Parts: sequence; structure tokens; C-alpha cells
Amino acid sequence: MNLKKYLVRALHRLQKGPGYTYKELLVWYCDNTNTHGPKRIIKEGPKKKLIWFFLTLLFASLVFWQWGILINTYLSYNVTSSLSIGFKTMKFPAVTVCNANPFKYSEVKPLLKELDRLIEAALERILQPTPGNGSENVFPPLDLELWNQIPLVLIDEHDKDNPIILDIFETNHTAGGNKTAPGNETNVSNLPALCPQCSHQGSDNCTYRNFTSAAQAVTEWYILQSTSILSKVPLYERIRMGYQAEDMILACLYGAEPCNYKNFTQIYHPDHGNCYIFNWGMDEEALNSSNPGAEFGLKLILDISQQDYIPYLSSAAGARLMLHQQKSFPFLKDQGIYAMAGTETSIGVLVDELERMGYPYSDCTMNGSDVPVKNLYSQYNTSYSIQACLRSCFQNHMVEICGCGHYMFPLPEGVNYCNNEDNPGWAYCYSSLRSSIKQRQICIDSCKETCNDTQYKMTISMADWPSEASEDWIFHILSYERDMSTNVTLDRNGIIKLNIYFQEYNYRTISESAATTIVWLLSSLGGQFGFWMGGSVLCLIEFGEIIIDSLWITIINVIGWCKGLKQRRARARYPDAPPTVSELVEAHTNLGFQHEATGALPRDEALPPEPGTPPPNYDSLRVQPLDVLGPDSDAE
Repeated sequence: MNLKKYLVRALHRLQKGPGYTYKELLVWYCDNTNTHGPKRIIKEGPKKKLIWFFLTLLFASLVFWQWGILINTYLSYNVTSSLSIGFKTMKFPAVTVCNANPFKYSEVKPLLKELDRLIEAALERILQPTPGNGSENVFPPLDLELWNQIPLVLIDEHDKDNPIILDIFETNHTAGGNKTAPGNETNVSNLPALCPQCSHQGSDNCTYRNFTSAAQAVTEWYILQSTSILSKVPLYERIRMGYQAEDMILACLYGAEPCNYKNFTQIYHPDHGNCYIFNWGMDEEALNSSNPGAEFGLKLILDISQQDYIPYLSSAAGARLMLHQQKSFPFLKDQGIYAMAGTETSIGVLVDELERMGYPYSDCTMNGSDVPVKNLYSQYNTSYSIQACLRSCFQNHMVEICGCGHYMFPLPEGVNYCNNEDNPGWAYCYSSLRSSIKQRQICIDSCKETCNDTQYKMTISMADWPSEASEDWIFHILSYERDMSTNVTLDRNGIIKLNIYFQEYNYRTISESAATTIVWLLSSLGGQFGFWMGGSVLCLIEFGEIIIDSLWITIINVIGWCKGLKQRRARARYPDAPPTVSELVEAHTNLGFQHEATGALPRDEALPPEPGTPPPNYDSLRVQPLDVLGPDSDAE
């Protein structure tokens, strides 16, 4: 049985009577469907039939339009945020404390000696910008090599069209013309500016970075120069020059249990030098808080030794501290707070837990494994955070574009920190990269927020400590405990007291949930279909049935068309119609009768053909298959 016969019988088994044409199938569907509207089209008169056809088409269009809106809403993956409040015993946060000054000036002074002499002479010229006052009277003479790499200049903008540029260590005024870079307009007569590109492109190609205050310009210039110097110092030497835990942490008490500097983990932070973390959870289990309130928190007394600050590097005095999760790196520059010297700072903590939904509802990550940026802070064995990703991204771009890494961020393998000797143009490259909006956008697009996060909300209050009545005996005791001396070695300018505690055990959980689910989608689709067309799921199955029947009819028509095409090609190749089987049988019978009447020889004994007679054409003999079952046959 050929394929067409099989398909015809299969169609009969599936539909039981719609017929073999699209029109018959459509009429059968309209007559048997449970959907309102199509039945009226075939049963009503001509006028009503037209009205019902229009209404059915209109409401069907409305259904598909509403379905499109609902499906688009579902595929947008919107979320709703819910706030819940719980009560439980919570882990005490990790507490990182640092000095606002990264190094002791007494330790780092030999490295910064020439730099300090330069900045002192520059300040003198800024305050008295007249010829004859400055470096020519300084003995021994200043080493201007550092200065020439990143010069600090003054720009006189009294004449906006022709600003005058004055190099602080040169006595000649120069018409700026095309030398000035765009900056904020101000009424100050002399604007300080940095020219980090002069060192390797000449003074005629300077790219200026303008400031509105000499204090800002001097601080920025000193940071750039000290960064170049300190980047060549080994890590162990930088740790030695910083503040040690036994000198900085004078007293410690957690709840009712005493603690000391040995309960802190030391890390080196480029911005603040040696930092110390309590309850980091790296080597030991994180501590739980037994009760809320100031009596059950962490109490610290710190000595920041303000008299040993670097004068031009750290203009703020105090302790820098941050509360964060266990096993996370502290980014104090972004999330830390200052505690002022001579005060007792109380910090009440409330906990917010954030739970974000992952893909496709939000572009967050669980552990950073799906982030394309290599996390340079993984060398600390800390968890992923978006701050670590952004800084790693910036450092990777710095290495790729500038050929070296910035001192403030961890280094990739095989890369050195930037300095003026090995990388003369690093300061200009760094400044351009830091101000590049495109670079920031690339890093923002590459990094992802964490799906689960814990935030600590702080309520801060301060009071003078110690009081004038008690400072004498407190300073005596603390000085004796640290230095074993009866002399007072501490004062109000260096002492800080911290109280860190949970205000309450109530915590807030802000969680995301899907605004639209598959259940919502199905119920909404069904509601629209039932409202506009009076249909149900069974009506959709009926519609699917007619689609399948239409496909069957299409397949049968395609097979018939292909067969007809094949026959037409055969007739075109052989114009004479081949004899049928009955004709062949009749011819063979007649040939046998002729042999008997004439006494002709059989075929194998026949005489050879006469010369010039063409041989018979046997290729023209074809047997046409019998169409035993007609196209309308349904016999099995």
C-alpha cells in the first residue's frame, strides 16, 4: 500500500467525516466546536452570518492582543519586594579598624625626605609667588627630577582668552594659549593644576588637571608621588612601617570576655596601612552575640598616635572602621566611617538581609563564578563582592593600557606596580583611565551584584572621652599598661574609645519574589479567552485538532502534486503512451495465433532480420501499475 493510501486512512481515523478539502474541514469545525460564534456563522442567514463573522473576528483579535500583552508581561520577569521582620540570635559582624594614617612618619620619613622638601618649597612659592622666593635659596639644592615628572603649576585666568601659566619652580610667565585644559571656571586669580603628561611629551603638550584650591592640588600631587615611591618598597617593609596591633589596640572587651590584639587578624590595606579585623571567621568560627545592648557588644580603646602622622598625606585624623560580613574584604574607602580622637563613639547596629532572585529575574551572582572579570582579591580567600569586581576590572584595564598596576589594588601575576622610573607616563595614563566614562561603564556592565547580601545599618553617637576629671588617671593607667612607664605617653589627641553592639535582635529581610508566575499566566490567558470568546481549554484542543487535520490534508495534497509532477515529466520524456498489461496480453495471444496459422517459427527460431531493418525498441514497453484502490477507497 503506497503512502497516500496510508495517509488517507489515517485522516479518516482522526477526524471521522470532515472531508478532504479545507472548506469541508472548516465547515465541520464551525458546526462541532464549543466556542461561541463560529456556529452562528454557518447556521444564521446571510446578514446575520456577516455580523457574526465580524464579531467573531473582532473578539478573536482582542483575545490575541490581550494574550500578547500577558505573555510580554510574563517574559519581562518583574519582581515584587517584600519586607519581613524576624527575631533570632545573630552572628556578630566582622569589625575592621585602621588608622587614618597608613604609616608612621618616623619610619617612612627617609623615603619621603626629598618629596617633603619639594612640597615645602612649592608651598612657599604658592604663598609668595614672586621672583626670588623659592628653590634658589634652598640648601642643599632641591632635586627637581620628581617635580619635572609631574609638575605643579599655577594658572592665572584674569584674561580668560589668554591665561598665564606659571611653573612654581620657574620664574618666567608663559602665555598659556593652547596649553590650558578645560576646567571649572572660578574667580580665584591663580588656579593650581597638575600636568601629569609633561614628563614624557614635553611642556608644550601638557594635559592639565585643574583644581580650585591649592590644598586639593598639593594633596593630589603628593599622593601621586608617594605612590610611585612606596610601590617599590617590599610588602613586609611597608607592614613594618605601619602601626602594629600591640601599639594601636590598648584594650578590648567582647561581652563579658576580655580580648586583646591577638584576637585580631592583620591585613595590609594600601589606603590605610595595617588594618586589624575582629571576628573575621577565617580561622575560627564566627562569634554569636548573646544579647542586644551596649553591655554585650565589642568595646575597644585605640591609640592612633596622631603626632606621628605624615603631614602632607593624611589631612584627617582618627580611626577608620567598617562592619562587614565574615570572610569578606573590607573596602574602607567606600563603606567605612571615621571615629574621632578624644571621643567615645557608640555604634548601634541593625541588620538588613537582602535576598535577590537570580536569572532571569535579575542579573545577580551567587559567588562570582559567572562574572567575566578575574577577581584579584581572591588571594585573600574572601568572598565575592561588587566592590572587588569593580576594582579588579579597573586594575586589569590599567595593566592592559598602561603596562603596569596601580599601587592601591592587588596585582595580577607577572605584573609590577607603576612608578616614575620604569613607567614615566603612568600618572597621565591613570588619570585618563580614572576619568573615562567608557571604562567605568564597561566595568559596571561586566560586574554583578551578589544575590544574597547582609547590610549593617549603624546609629552613631559620640561624647568626649575621657572627661577632664578622669583623663589624668586613665592616661596614666593606659600609658603604664602599654609602655610599662609611669610617665604619661598618651593624650586626648590620640585616644579613641569604641562601643559596637546590636540595638535589638530584630532583623529585616528584604526578599524578592516573581511578580508573574506560570499559574498567573495560564489563569490570565484562560480568563481573557473565556471572557471574549466563551471558550475553555477544550476549545483550544478542538482548534489544535483542526490544525492537525489541515496539516494532514496539506501533506496529501503535496504528495499528490509531487506524483503528478513525476508523471508529467515521464510523459514529456516518452510522448507515446506505453501499452497497458491487457494490451500486451492481447498482442501476445494474437502473435501465437498467427504462428499457428502461418507455421512461423518461434522467436528463438525466427529468421534474422533483413539487412537495413532497425531492431525492435523494447524500451518503449512499460507496464502501468493497476490502481486497484481508488482515491476514495476506505476498505481495510
